[in-house]
Amino acid sequence: MRNLQLFQSLEFRDIQALGKPQCFSLRTEHRTVIIGSEHGLTEVDPVTREVKNEIPLVAEGFLPEDGSGCIIGIQDLLDQESVCVATASGDVLLCNLKTHQLECVGSVASGISVMSWSPDQELVLLATGQQTLIMMTRDFDPIMEQQIHQDDFGASKFITVGWGKKETQFHGSEGRQAAFQMQMHESALPWDDHRTHVTWRGDGQFFAVSVVCPETGARKVRVWNREFALQSTSEPVAGLGPVLAWKPSGSLIASTQDKPNQQDVVFFEKNGLLHGHFTLPFLKDEVKVNGLLWNADSSVLAVWLEDLPREDSSTLKSYVQLWTVGNYHWYLKQSLPFSTSGKSKIVSLMWDPVTPYRLHILCQGWHYLCYDWHWTTDRSSGDNSSDLANVAVIDGSRVLVTVFRQTVIPPPMSTYRLLLPHPVNQVTFSANPEKSNNLAVLDASNQISVYKCGDNPSVDPTVKLGAVGGNGFKVPLRMPHLEKRYIIQFDNNEDQEVNPLTLSLLTWIEEDMFLGVSHSQSSPQSVLHHLTIAPSEEDKEQGQLNVSSSVTVDGVIISLCCSSKTKSLALQLADGQVLKYLWESPSLAVEPWKNSRGLPVRFPCPCTQTELAMIGGEECVLGLTDKCRFFINDTEVASNITSFAVYDEFLLLTTHSHTCQCFPLRDISFKTLQAGLCSSHVANGEILRKVERGSRIVTVVPQDTKLILQMPRGNLEVVHHRALVLAQIRKWLDKLMFKEAFECMRKLRINLNLIHDHNPKVFLENVEAFVRQIDSVNHINLFFTELKEEDVTKTMYPPPVTSDLHLSRDPDGKKLDLICDAMRAAMESINPHKYCLSILTSHVKKTTPELEIVLQKVHELQENAPRVPDAVSAEEALKYLLLLVDVNELYNHSLGTYDFDLVLMVAEKSQKDPKEYLPFLNTLKKMETNYQRFTIDKYLKRYERAIGHLSKCGPEYFSECLNLIKDKNLYKEALKLYPPNSQQYKAISIAYGEHLIQENLHEPAGLVFARCGAHEEALSAFLTCGSWQQALCMAVQLHFSKDRLAGLGRTLAGKLVEQRKLSEAAIVLEQYAQDYEEAVLLLLEGASWEEALRLVYKYNRLDIIETNIKPSILEAQKNYMVFLDSQTSAFTHHKKRLLVVRELKEQMQQGNVGECLCDT
Repeated sequence: MRNLQLFQSLEFRDIQALGKPQCFSLRTEHRTVIIGSEHGLTEVDPVTREVKNEIPLVAEGFLPEDGSGCIIGIQDLLDQESVCVATASGDVLLCNLKTHQLECVGSVASGISVMSWSPDQELVLLATGQQTLIMMTRDFDPIMEQQIHQDDFGASKFITVGWGKKETQFHGSEGRQAAFQMQMHESALPWDDHRTHVTWRGDGQFFAVSVVCPETGARKVRVWNREFALQSTSEPVAGLGPVLAWKPSGSLIASTQDKPNQQDVVFFEKNGLLHGHFTLPFLKDEVKVNGLLWNADSSVLAVWLEDLPREDSSTLKSYVQLWTVGNYHWYLKQSLPFSTSGKSKIVSLMWDPVTPYRLHILCQGWHYLCYDWHWTTDRSSGDNSSDLANVAVIDGSRVLVTVFRQTVIPPPMSTYRLLLPHPVNQVTFSANPEKSNNLAVLDASNQISVYKCGDNPSVDPTVKLGAVGGNGFKVPLRMPHLEKRYIIQFDNNEDQEVNPLTLSLLTWIEEDMFLGVSHSQSSPQSVLHHLTIAPSEEDKEQGQLNVSSSVTVDGVIISLCCSSKTKSLALQLADGQVLKYLWESPSLAVEPWKNSRGLPVRFPCPCTQTELAMIGGEECVLGLTDKCRFFINDTEVASNITSFAVYDEFLLLTTHSHTCQCFPLRDISFKTLQAGLCSSHVANGEILRKVERGSRIVTVVPQDTKLILQMPRGNLEVVHHRALVLAQIRKWLDKLMFKEAFECMRKLRINLNLIHDHNPKVFLENVEAFVRQIDSVNHINLFFTELKEEDVTKTMYPPPVTSDLHLSRDPDGKKLDLICDAMRAAMESINPHKYCLSILTSHVKKTTPELEIVLQKVHELQENAPRVPDAVSAEEALKYLLLLVDVNELYNHSLGTYDFDLVLMVAEKSQKDPKEYLPFLNTLKKMETNYQRFTIDKYLKRYERAIGHLSKCGPEYFSECLNLIKDKNLYKEALKLYPPNSQQYKAISIAYGEHLIQENLHEPAGLVFARCGAHEEALSAFLTCGSWQQALCMAVQLHFSKDRLAGLGRTLAGKLVEQRKLSEAAIVLEQYAQDYEEAVLLLLEGASWEEALRLVYKYNRLDIIETNIKPSILEAQKNYMVFLDSQTSAFTHHKKRLLVVRELKEQMQQGNVGECLCDT
């Protein structure tokens, strides 16, 4: 869906030379043109506009002096610094352009009609006046001469075994008699020049010759190989034209054919069979085709046509048309009209062999034209939802417009087509974002047709629906209508007679203003024109565009791009320099475009596509060359970019590695963007996605998620790039447009948790709005089923760096519970009957599913069915629950409600056998209520509830209850069920204490025993764990005698000594065993000097000081001194080592400094 746009044009007028030009050739290395006339050769430099060489051939006798001579071919020989010239009289000349030396390397007495060199310049082919072909080497050594007219078909003659005879074939509407009709050979066309035409295949292995057969008078095409062996002869084609062009890629040979009502360009295969065609936009006998030319990469076919003489004396014209093919459809992309009289008559044209899209044209008045083309996609540039994402494709006098916002139509079909009176050369959409659907069309007659979208009561005959609509279909599309056609009024209109593409790079910047570029014919300058609509009557069919102002720019403008936000225009010159122009500025000045450092921006090489974009708050110029080099300002950031587009705050690119990358531009730094483009691995999964090989960006639908890509074969693909999708969803959520966000996420399989996690606080505050917008029970249930505790903004969809931090949810509250409760409250307030199933889902999806509540609500529906139209029955609700919850789990929870009606209702919907559950239910119904519930809870393994119900059944069931308590370790729960002074409480406590002793928890066991009055058991537990205070308390409770208490004290002291609790052991011995001497010894052993001294003085045993205390203290002092000496020696050793290490480190540092000084 691309068009050919004029990149730059070069013009050299009024070349000072003798005679009239007849043919020309290119010297690609020197960038000069060699023109042949009846007087000789002239070499000109079209860039400097000067004549480099003049080589007369008349003086040397190779051309007659009367001016009747004719040069039929010129070929530049790269390695010889010479050109080969063939004259119609039969001379083959070799001319050295440095020394001007002429050499006749051969002569044909009968004359030469064609000289054709092979693409590799190893062979040269001459067609003589005696209807022969002479093949020679590059050194002009003859290889072979053969007759043009051959009776044999060739080496590739078809082999038949007799099947499929003409008489047995089906002939359609022609009837059976067509099988017996004789083949009539039509003669050549009336305007046929009867000359021989030769064309070579791109690899030089074959060449084709088109000649008029002397026997039948009809044209035939013969294919020969490089060894001069005939390969094939074309099938008889009525009305075959003389011109011939072999596609460089080697697949097809192009020619023309006159049919009864039309004229076609037809294609032959190498075997001579027809293979496809397309029709030229002219009536029969209206034009003749003078030439067909393929460009170097076989993508463009140039057709040179000329009007045939008519009865009316109207001005005759010639045309150069550029055709391309896509999806098996041929498009006419450019049409250049020339006059057939005077200076502007075309003499010859050719494609540049090195630059594929450069076309050279030579006119009769010594006018040379050179056009450079490049591919571009003409699309609307709006950034809001009113923009329809239009893409316009030029196809002759039609403009095919596809509206991608509403539907994706593959080319060559389109949404609608605009019918113009003349072939179209340029299309431009309005740069105004509010009116971006309006477009202007510049045709070959230099008229601009303005189409505007809006309400038009009348049907516009120039706008026809394409692949949409039809009988009985209503098209919800605002069709454009032709507002008016405008003629461009220049000060000097004669320029257009010679150069039909005077105005290029048409841009619609304001409602009544256009910008256009024209180039100077005498100097490398360009003029930027402001074209304004002249006031005229509204009912007048044709208006006028006047040049209101012009700005002269030093240099050739090759591209321009504009920004409607900043009202700035970026002009790229042929040398890569970028200029800035503000079209609303009163000064109308052009200044260099400067980057953030204040330096002028200059692309290292010319870019075929340029765009303006805001990167990190700075307006930058983006450029892409035809060699896939991508520039931001003057910095090359990538070299594998095949296409790019700037949309809103994103830069989208396709690469040679078959990926599409999407980078956010807002608040991003230039270095970050450059690093992302240079990196082969992208960390963020939103940025990169794989695409089909050779994909190119067509357009992006504004305020949507669709990215349109075109494949090399021409078909379209729509992808939803993850970065665009998430950005659009975030915008919708910020605007509380929950319905649009939900539909997009559901269709593109984006996790619905993002609706909440994007901004939890805002969502919870607007839950009711969310429910009202979604307004679908199924969609709300879908939202519930995808909920999970994970925050997807931290895992699956991390927000871009530039996004504002959203409020995180309360860490204390659980996400699922908060959402379910808020949604349920909103649905109950809006319409509880309509959202009944969603309310049930909100209970089920909680962290702890509230299945009892759900079943109770279902039971209420069964008991009291609401009488409203959109109410849900209990049966429907139960069926829905079975989809969310396992049926066995639901059966168990229904049984846990102790409602047998509800249990039966659930059991009937399950796969359970009635023989299994009915006897069980009947048995339960016969039981006492508490024991019944105990049995149910025990069956459901809800043992806490079970013992609660069993405790209410009476003391006769206590043994069963105690066994269950012991079996399931429910002591704590059971103790809450009985009063502390009851026998049941004591029995449970004793069992609990015994359980704790088994778990080696003696101290808690003793406390449990003590609380219930089992002091003996408590004393035993405290003695085991060494809790001497609690044990002595229990001894008092048991009324121990003094001797028994003393014995208990000694036992406790022994246990404390084992545990190295010497101070506590001394207290027990001194207070309970009355053994203060042993207590003093334990205190001295534990270094409790002061406490030992206190007991000595208390019991007046001062002799113990000398016998025990002093020796003990001296022994301790001796041990401390030995320890201190060892620590001192260790410290001294480490100190000395540290000093040595510091000294060595200082020496090393001084040595390094000395080496650095020596180096400097």
